[in-house]
Amino acid sequence: MLTALILLPLVTALLIAFIPRDLRFGIRLVALAATFVNLVLGLILFLRFNTGEAGYQFVENIPWVSALGINYHVGVDGVNIGLILMGVVVAFAAACVSWEIKSHEKEFYILLLVMTGGILGAFASLDLFFFYFFHELALVPTFIMIGVWGRGEDKNYATFKITLYLSAGALIALVGLIALYLQLPANARTFDVVTLTNHFAANPMSANAQQFIFPLLLFGFGILVSLWPFHTWAPLGYGAAPTATAMLHAGVLKKFGLYGLIRIALPMMPEGAKHWLGVLALLCLGNILYCGWVAMRQRDLNLLIGNSSVAHMGFAFLGIASLTLIGVTGTVLVMVAHGFLAALTFALSGYLYHQTGTLQMDEMGGLLRKLPFIGAAMVMAMLAGCGLPGFANFAGEVLVLFGTWKAVALPHPVWLVTAAAWGALIIGAVYMIRAIRNILHGPLPAKWTAVTDAGLLTKVPYALLLAALLVFGCFPRLLTDKIKPSVEPLVKMAAGPVEKPAAKGVAAIHP
Repeated sequence: MLTALILLPLVTALLIAFIPRDLRFGIRLVALAATFVNLVLGLILFLRFNTGEAGYQFVENIPWVSALGINYHVGVDGVNIGLILMGVVVAFAAACVSWEIKSHEKEFYILLLVMTGGILGAFASLDLFFFYFFHELALVPTFIMIGVWGRGEDKNYATFKITLYLSAGALIALVGLIALYLQLPANARTFDVVTLTNHFAANPMSANAQQFIFPLLLFGFGILVSLWPFHTWAPLGYGAAPTATAMLHAGVLKKFGLYGLIRIALPMMPEGAKHWLGVLALLCLGNILYCGWVAMRQRDLNLLIGNSSVAHMGFAFLGIASLTLIGVTGTVLVMVAHGFLAALTFALSGYLYHQTGTLQMDEMGGLLRKLPFIGAAMVMAMLAGCGLPGFANFAGEVLVLFGTWKAVALPHPVWLVTAAAWGALIIGAVYMIRAIRNILHGPLPAKWTAVTDAGLLTKVPYALLLAALLVFGCFPRLLTDKIKPSVEPLVKMAAGPVEKPAAKGVAAIHP
C-alpha cells in the first residue's frame, strides 16, 4: 500500500505527459482522480494501523544497491503515519484549488503530482538514500512552480532566495547523513535507518563524531524548516508561490526537517543532542517571538500567514528540544496540525486573491457579508492559529508546553514555557484577530460588491481541511495513541532515565 501511495502520483504525472495539452479539463480530472484515490488509500492505511503497537507496519524492504547498503525500504509507525495522512489530504486539497492556473496547466499538474509523490516517499522511506532522494524530488518542482506560476513583483527574487536557502540546507544535511553513514564499519555500512538505529544503540558513536554530525543535521534540517534566523526565505517564498505550491510546501514538505531530527538525529546521537538542544531551545524562541512580532507588522495576508507559519514551527522545535516523551509527542501532533492549518490558510488567501486581485488587508473589509462560507472558514482558521481549544493546534502546543516544563535537561524551562505561551496567546492573538477585523468586518468597499462566495464543489477542500483540524482537535488521542509507542523508544535512546517523569505527564494528560 505504501508503494502504491508513492507510485500513483508519479505514474499519473507520466500519464499526463502523454495527454494533449488542449484537453485541459481531462488533465485536471486525471490529477484530481489520482490525488483522491491516494486520499482514500491514505485513510485506509491510517485506519488499518494497529494503535498502541511499537515498531514499523506495512513494511516493504527490497535490496537495490547491495554494495553500498541501499535498499528500497518503506514502513510506517506512529511518527509518520499522521504525516502521511496529512500529506494525502493536503495533496487532494491542493489539486482542488489549482483551478487558478490558466497557463501551462499540463506542466503544472505534472510538477504537482511529482511533488506529491516525492513528499510521500520521503516520509515513508526507512533508507537514508531514498529519504533524501524523495525529498529532493519534491523540492525541485517547488522552485520551478514559484518561478513560472508565482505572483508579485518579487517573484524572481523569492525564487532565487528560496532556491539558495533550501539548497544550502539540503547540502548541509547531506554532509551530515554521509558522515553518519561513514561511522559504520567499512564491511557493514548501510543506509538503512532501522539498522543504523540498532547499531548505534548497541555501539554508541564517539562523542567527537556526535559533536560534528549533530549540528550538521540540526542546522541542515533546521534551514529546511525555517529555523530562526535562517527563516527569511519562507514568508517571501510562500507569498510569491501559487496557492497549491504554498499549501504543499508550507503544509507538508517543510516537516521533512523536523521528521529527520526525530527519526535520525535524536536516537543516533544522544550526546550531541544534549549538547545542542539548549541552543535549539533558544533559537526556537526567535521563531515564536520575533516572527510573531514581524507578523504583527504585515499588511499583506500571505506575508502574515508565512510569518505565522514560521512562528508555529518554533513550537515544533521546542518540543524536540525538551527531549521528553510528552514534548516530542506534542511536536509530532503540531506537525500534523500545522500541515492542515497552513494548507487551509494559504488556500483561503488564494481564493481571496483571485476574487479581489489583492492581498493587502488595508484594502479589504466587510467581506464576510459577501463571502459567508469563506469568511467563516477564515475566522476558524485564524482562531486555530491562535491555539483555540477544539482545534488540533491547541492539543499539540499544550503537549509541547507540558513537555518543556518537565525538561530537566534544559536551562530555565519555566522561562521557555512562559515566553512560548506569551508568544502564542498574546502575539498570535493580536495579528490573527486584527486580520479577521481588517478583512471580514467593517464597511464593505464598493469595489468588492461583485465578489462571490465558494460554490458547492469549491467548498470541498476547505471543508476537508477544517474537518481534519476539528477531528484531531476534539479527539487528539486518534493521533497521540499512535505516536506515543513509537516516540517512546526514540526519546529513551536520546534522553535515558531523564524521560521517566515525562512519561507520567503523558499518562496524566491522557488518563
